[in-house]
Amino acid sequence: MGFHDKLASAWRATDSMLCVGLDPDLGKMPRSLGREPSAVLRFCREIVDATAHTACAFKPQIAYFAAIGAERELEQLCAHIRATHPNTVLILDAKRGDIGPTAERYASEAFERYGADAVTVNPYLGTDSLQPFFARAGKGVIVLCRTSNPGSGDLQSLDTEGRPLYERVAHLAVDRWSSLGEVALVVGATYPAELARVRSIVGDLPLLVPGIGAQGGDVEATVRAGRTTNGYGMMINSSRAILYASSNDDWVAAAQRAAERTRDEIRAVQA
Repeated sequence: MGFHDKLASAWRATDSMLCVGLDPDLGKMPRSLGREPSAVLRFCREIVDATAHTACAFKPQIAYFAAIGAERELEQLCAHIRATHPNTVLILDAKRGDIGPTAERYASEAFERYGADAVTVNPYLGTDSLQPFFARAGKGVIVLCRTSNPGSGDLQSLDTEGRPLYERVAHLAVDRWSSLGEVALVVGATYPAELARVRSIVGDLPLLVPGIGAQGGDVEATVRAGRTTNGYGMMINSSRAILYASSNDDWVAAAQRAAERTRDEIRAVQA
C-alpha cells in the first residue's frame, strides 16, 4: 500500500487527522527516566503506545535524536511503530534537500534505514533534488511549502511573477511533482489564510500541518481552511503539547488525555 492509500486508510480507521510529533528533549522529559539516550526510546515508545488510537500519523523529528547520538534509538522506535502500529503512517521529519548522490543517500536513510512511509524535504534546490525521493515507489514526499515559523515569509512570500513563492511551490506539487511520485505539502496552521489558498490550488493533495498547540495555531481555523470535501486531507501535528502534558509520574496518561482532547477538537470542527 502506498503513502496516499495508507494515509486515507488511517484517516478512516481512526476518524482522526491528528499527527503526534515525536521531538524528545532530555531537558523536558520526566527526570525519573534519566538522561541517557535510552531514555528517549522509552519515552517515545510509551507516548506512541498511549496515543496510537488517536493518531493517523507519528512524526519523529530526526534532529532531536541525532543531537544526542540516539540514531540507534530512532531506528528502534521506527521499528516499534511499524511492528506494533502498522496502520499508522510513519513520517520522518528531516527536511532534507540536496542534489545527486547525496539526495539518494538521504532517501536511503529515510526509507531504508528508518523504514519511513514518508519524509519531509526542502524544495529549494529544485525538482532534480526531489527525484531520488519520488523514485521510491509508494513512499511519500512531503515538501515544505508555507511553514509555520515567524520568519517563513522572508522567502516563501516573495513575489515570483505575480504570485508568492509558496503558491508556486503548490502549483509545482499538483502540476508536476504529483506525476513523479506521492507528494504532499507542509503548510503551517499559523497562517490559515495561506492554508486555504494552498488547498484551493492543490485540491485533495494531503497536507502536513504543524503549528497547533505550543505554536499557537487555531484548531478551528486550521480545519476549516485545510479540510477536503470528505472532511479529511490533513495531518495536523501537535508535539510539545502532547509530549510534555505532564512532567510527573502521570506523564503517559497526561499525554494520552492531551492527544484525545486535540483529536476531539479537530473532530468537532469536521462534523
